Amino acid sequence: MTSHSKSSNSISKPRAIVLLSGGLDSATVLAIASQNFECHALSFDYGQRSLSELNAAKKLADCYAVSHQVIKVDTGVMIGSALTDQSIAVPEQLEEGIPVTYVPARNTLFLSHALAVAEVISSQDIFIGVNAVDFSGYPDCRPEFIRAFESMANLATKAGVEGKRLNVHTPLIDKSKAEIISMGMELGVDYSATVSCYQANERGEACGLCDSCQLRRKGFENAAVPDPTRYF
Repeated sequence: MTSHSKSSNSISKPRAIVLLSGGLDSATVLAIASQNFECHALSFDYGQRSLSELNAAKKLADCYAVSHQVIKVDTGVMIGSALTDQSIAVPEQLEEGIPVTYVPARNTLFLSHALAVAEVISSQDIFIGVNAVDFSGYPDCRPEFIRAFESMANLATKAGVEGKRLNVHTPLIDKSKAEIISMGMELGVDYSATVSCYQANERGEACGLCDSCQLRRKGFENAAVPDPTRYF
């Protein structure tokens, strides 16, 4: 894995919070944000099926030499999803409407934690890898949700009231999976270090069947980039 060490002038860069799941999209966002910001990565243990994505997030944070914080969400807070409830099967085909892999209020909770951390470390920028093109079934991935959260954040915080406007960056929101992969390849993202599978095993190997795996594989095919995903 190529190391992306901090440059000698990184201390002069503004700080940014990057939500880092360990997946393909968030890894690309970290690469994008690292160009102009000193990044602090946030990951979440929220009772998800696969914790291998957190291992991937740690590797990515190490690769980019950024500080990394894992926030524990109490088990049971975001139940009722195929990603947090073992009794609900992970679908192996794309669903119409809001899929069973939707996790209740996940991005709202994640962004709220990020907002608090941003105020603590005097950051005015939060990066999140939401996408509304290839997989638009999640209501908390839509541009209107991001705009509403950003507006709320600037009303609800001391920094916002005092004129230090908070910005929520969504550089991938209008990109296809293939476009995201192409952007990441130009930035040198090591996609073999990422985990996108909803039910990856402890070694980070993917099932190849869930809708996330299908979208990922299709993205590499459409981008004409060899798929580095490890399958079990």
